[in-house]
Amino acid sequence: MAKRKFRFHNGKKGSALTVRITPRAQSNQVVEVLKDFTVKIRLTASESEIETNKALVAYLGEILDTPVNNIEIVAGENGRDKIVSILNIEGEALQSKLLAQIK
Repeated sequence: MAKRKFRFHNGKKGSALTVRITPRAQSNQVVEVLKDFTVKIRLTASESEIETNKALVAYLGEILDTPVNNIEIVAGENGRDKIVSILNIEGEALQSKLLAQIK
């Protein structure tokens, strides 16, 4: 599988990012930013795609301090690699908030 080349960037109304999800974790956590700029996130949700997607949107809303209706999974709804659009947040703010979560 080819790796996606994707970076945080400003959009007309927000930003987008790629994420790689690991379900059934002990806690929700931003783990790292991979070399291809994919954000690796662990979620407590089961492996059900519906539950995982809901948990991802809720978790991103919480850590980015933005309403969940500003967050949309635009690609990869049925896989672990997803592209997420987040309205009303600039790329620099998105990056800063995500990096602050990595411990």
